[in-house]
Amino acid sequence: MIVPMKKVSLIITGDKKSDTLKKLRKLGILHIEALEGSGKKLEKLKEKTALLESALFSISEKKSKKTEAQSIDITRAEEIAKEIASLEEEKKLCSARKTTLAAELDRLSAWGEIDPEKLGNLAGKGVDLALYEMPVSEYGNLGEKAKTLPLQKTKTSVKFLLIKSGTEDEIIDSLKAYRFEMPEASTAEMKLEAEKLDGRIKEIDEKISSYAGCADGIKKAVKACGKEIEFEIYASGMANENLSDVTVSYFTGYVEEENLDRLKQTAKENSWGLIAQDPTEEDNVPTKLKNNKFVSLIYPLTDFLGTVPGYFEYDISGWFLGFILIFFGIIFGDGGYGLLISAVTGILIAKTLASKKKVPPAFLLIGLFGLSTILWGTLTCTWFGLSPEMLPEWLQKLSVPVISNVYADKIWYPFWTNGEYGLTTAQNLQIFCFSLALVQLTAAHIKVAARNRKSLKILGDIGSIMQLMGIFYVVLSFVVNAQVFPFGLVIGGVPVGTAALVMVIAGFVMSFVFSNYEGNIVKSILASLKNIVSVLLGVVNVFSDIVSYIRLWAVGLAGAAISATVNELASPLLGNFLFMIIAIVLLVFGHGLNMILNVLSVIVHGIRLNTLEFSSHLDMSWSGHKFSPFEEQIEN
Repeated sequence: MIVPMKKVSLIITGDKKSDTLKKLRKLGILHIEALEGSGKKLEKLKEKTALLESALFSISEKKSKKTEAQSIDITRAEEIAKEIASLEEEKKLCSARKTTLAAELDRLSAWGEIDPEKLGNLAGKGVDLALYEMPVSEYGNLGEKAKTLPLQKTKTSVKFLLIKSGTEDEIIDSLKAYRFEMPEASTAEMKLEAEKLDGRIKEIDEKISSYAGCADGIKKAVKACGKEIEFEIYASGMANENLSDVTVSYFTGYVEEENLDRLKQTAKENSWGLIAQDPTEEDNVPTKLKNNKFVSLIYPLTDFLGTVPGYFEYDISGWFLGFILIFFGIIFGDGGYGLLISAVTGILIAKTLASKKKVPPAFLLIGLFGLSTILWGTLTCTWFGLSPEMLPEWLQKLSVPVISNVYADKIWYPFWTNGEYGLTTAQNLQIFCFSLALVQLTAAHIKVAARNRKSLKILGDIGSIMQLMGIFYVVLSFVVNAQVFPFGLVIGGVPVGTAALVMVIAGFVMSFVFSNYEGNIVKSILASLKNIVSVLLGVVNVFSDIVSYIRLWAVGLAGAAISATVNELASPLLGNFLFMIIAIVLLVFGHGLNMILNVLSVIVHGIRLNTLEFSSHLDMSWSGHKFSPFEEQIEN
């Protein structure tokens, strides 16, 4: 269920901000509404946090060296962060200088070894040399006025030395565009400097790696800074009002209804002004879910997805868990895969219990996924992609005939067809998927109807349920088998096909008239008329939502096909001892890849059916955010 909340406003004197926040943090029951803080202290705290996070990132990148965990306090963590920041800055400068040297050496590579100091010494002795590179055609036009020494000649250009004698100033001016710019240092010196820079960068990396053991301490420091930032945001972000000679501060928040008395008592003891009221739909109320231990197993998955229902929406945790277990089993579809999942989870749970730690809910949830897959594999006789005849007879007998692979080629004749038209095993599976859709989507409208039970709006919800039931038969006729499920079908004197069409039409009319009811039927009808396109598309959407559940069968079928293909590729190799290792690798890789694809399919398809199709019929937008009380830092 969604825990009931109370919206509270606290009024305090301006000089009691810090003291009040400290007491509230110690109390740990109030979710304070988001505030915009400011001030130099807050900026410094953010800078400190950024410094610590940067250091943590630098350490995490250096995984080559393992060190033992070191216990450090916040002050030491900050010192280490500053040192790492300094090292990273030096490394950045070294890398930049190294890049510059590499570019310069690349520019000089075609000239060989150059030493500007030696050329300068020659100039001091009266031999003034300059380097040039120009097109061959223009070099030939220099004539004898210029004393040159060719160094390298290609089809297009010439590299040469120009020996200055003092009489070729005019020529030198004309060659400015071709003059080679001398480097600041010799190529040998630059190479040596680049080597030293490489060594220094390596030293810096090793030094940063040596702080790997401090990672946990730095993480704790980041959390501590986060709490300080939160405190300062609330302290500096409170609204202030000047009343005579007294400054009053106030802010709003949310507290669980059951904890309101504790907050009132604390307010009374500290002379705070307190106003408590029921939240409205305009308020940004946080959501806290509270369920039994079994239903709470779904929380690791919803936390991973980041899905939080709005405060005024529904808690569908139980429905989510129940259906995702069914969807997981159908999509994985293979009891053998379920055994592997259960075995691995069992080992992890056993290790956790042996170390006397609490078993993470995620382990239990994955274990349930494994059991669900085993159950579906048993019902359909699907084990590691093997054909049914290769499995023990007792395992075949455990399966349910109408959906079992053992009877995949058999045609099932419903009693009303008189043996004329029948259904295949695949079609039976499709019917099962569509039946799941009918159950889940009907449950959604029943929940909505229960909320609207005191209003005529409930008739619109009943109309939606009637549409679902009627369109369910339409889907069976259009998608599964029109001969087995004709619109003229009559069973026991009941015209099933005609009744389905009547339910669709009657349900549409009821939904059209009452779905927008807010005390006035005429206004409700007018509201539907304004959105007539959406209302008409709603009928199509119901059809598409039911058909959407066929993805469970289709994805499961694809997975089974991959399993069978892997077995088919590996089986010829198993007869030869030399190829047996290759066969085992192929089986492990193939089935492992198939399991990974199945996990992705569960995320894409199985979760979608809960968070989109099911939720859309509940009018849920998952617009909520978690209840997060202002509390002391919890040590891990």
